[in-house]
Amino acid sequence: MHVHVYDKLFIGGQWCAPSGTDVIEVRSPYDLKPVGSVPQATNADVDAAVSAARSAFDSGVWSQMPAADRIAALERLLGLLTARSDELADLQTAEMGAPTSFSRAVYGPAPVGVLAATIATAKSTEWEERRPGISGLDIVVRREPVGVVGAIVPWNSPLFSLMGKLAPALAAGCSVVAKPSPETPLDANVFAELTVEAGIPEGVISVLPGGRDLGRHLVGHPGIDKVAFTGSTAAGREIAATCGQHLKRVSLELGGKSAAIILDDADLDLVTPGLKFGSLANSGQACIAQTRILAPRSRYDEVVDAIGTMMAGLVVGDPFDPATEVGPLVSQRQQERVKSYIQVGIDEGARLVTGGLDPYSDKPAGWFVRPTLFADVDNSMRIAREEIFGPVLVVIPYEDEADAVRIANDSDYGLAGSVWTSDAERGIDIGRRIRTGTFGVNHYLMDFNAPFGGMKASGLGREMGPEGLSEYFEYKSITPPPTA
Repeated sequence: MHVHVYDKLFIGGQWCAPSGTDVIEVRSPYDLKPVGSVPQATNADVDAAVSAARSAFDSGVWSQMPAADRIAALERLLGLLTARSDELADLQTAEMGAPTSFSRAVYGPAPVGVLAATIATAKSTEWEERRPGISGLDIVVRREPVGVVGAIVPWNSPLFSLMGKLAPALAAGCSVVAKPSPETPLDANVFAELTVEAGIPEGVISVLPGGRDLGRHLVGHPGIDKVAFTGSTAAGREIAATCGQHLKRVSLELGGKSAAIILDDADLDLVTPGLKFGSLANSGQACIAQTRILAPRSRYDEVVDAIGTMMAGLVVGDPFDPATEVGPLVSQRQQERVKSYIQVGIDEGARLVTGGLDPYSDKPAGWFVRPTLFADVDNSMRIAREEIFGPVLVVIPYEDEADAVRIANDSDYGLAGSVWTSDAERGIDIGRRIRTGTFGVNHYLMDFNAPFGGMKASGLGREMGPEGLSEYFEYKSITPPPTA
């Protein structure tokens, strides 16, 4: 695959020389070969990008452009993104090791879908309306852009996470300074090239790859009006504290430890392929992964056997092989983290059904972890409470439906979840009782017209749908003069 080498940073819609000399080298997590490199942005680069964003916002070149003209520019961007969809999917496979079967099905189409759905929502948005007031006067209610947005995205779904912020921010009229993860900076740079081609005005978008310290400078910058973040709950708490101190607007899409509830009437022939995606997509590196499998005691052994057989049969290997179902993890650090949790599960007394700590002898020197299933797990164990972010699942027994709901809700998190049953209405009723932001019956699906986000420690605010667009608005009311 082509090695992407950048020697400039995308600041305010222009490729500029970086202020520092450090370079981020991206290597394949499969065979450690070079994938590309980008300059590492510095605080001075952030200052320049925020200044450009503020100037563009205050000038009105984008923020006060008629909504129809902004939408037309986003439609041009949509066409360019669609044409490069497979290429961008492959680039993300190279950067972070996601199996190409997943990347081509999700990482390519998903950013396109989010942008298309946001455009449709923007077209139906009433940017200014008149509302009858209790005074008898018609109040003018306006939706105006929140300002300059700092968008910080993770490595596990880089372009999808970025689009979940960029699309509504741009549609609303905001300027955006984006910080991609140092593990996956390349796709964001390719996307930046498309924004120029689409005619997004100068100053409106910047892309600054860097680590946590750069992110802290961006979050705390006085020129940032809103922060939109996807990442760990620990980092989200720090960002929320900073935004609270400065009264910045903030939306946070954080971690999860979601439950898949298998009811006593579930068809396991549907459950196992469903969980292959819902629990193990992207090699388990997904915030929405349903990693706690709740099974009735009456069918516990049957469920454990079925899921164990599925996981033992997963094809692990080269992420560019279409047959591969689980690739390497993104980095050695992530591999070590996941392996440490497997050891925790063993130490806690859980039963290792398949997988474990044995290294692969037939794989390149990549960051592989065996798909691992634990049974005889209590919901109080660390492997049932803490986000592992790898191909590690636990099966927890429950007594009855009420007990299943109780266990599912007994979590610091509330992002995703599912229920598996032959009775659709029973499944929907279960969904109403689970404290989580998204939920599926006999599958897990993220719909781009529906709000996505979490309850409890899984975050604040929502992305996608009208609710996601509203995160980038300030609401203004104007009262006309009183009638004589």
